[in-house]
Amino acid sequence: MGYPTNYRYTKQHEWIEANGNGVGRIGITDFAQKQVGDVVFVGLPKVGATFQAGEELATIESTKAVFEVFAPVGCEVLELNTSLESSPEKVNADPQGEAWFAKVRIVDPNELSSLMDAAAYEAFCPECQP
Repeated sequence: MGYPTNYRYTKQHEWIEANGNGVGRIGITDFAQKQVGDVVFVGLPKVGATFQAGEELATIESTKAVFEVFAPVGCEVLELNTSLESSPEKVNADPQGEAWFAKVRIVDPNELSSLMDAAAYEAFCPECQP
């Protein structure tokens, strides 16, 4: 699975897809889901919650351990992917598509420029190569 070129990436292996109107979706990369292992539970934030870049946004529980998902940028949660509550295995099946965690309002779109594009992410993380 390659890394979508319209996403921006963090060093902690989160992605954000910004649609240009100040709204984005947040998830984890394919590499991250492979490191996590079989996902058995996803803890989502509350709608209306606000986060600064780097704050814990969600949690993933696997058969190995519990992992944190961090906000890539300052944001306010607008919508949750509640399907992950009943089907957490979607994180393993489609981490960069249907298994997004939250739709957010991006507080400062300029923060996106501090994140990596797909080429930079792959260069940062050679072991992330598909």
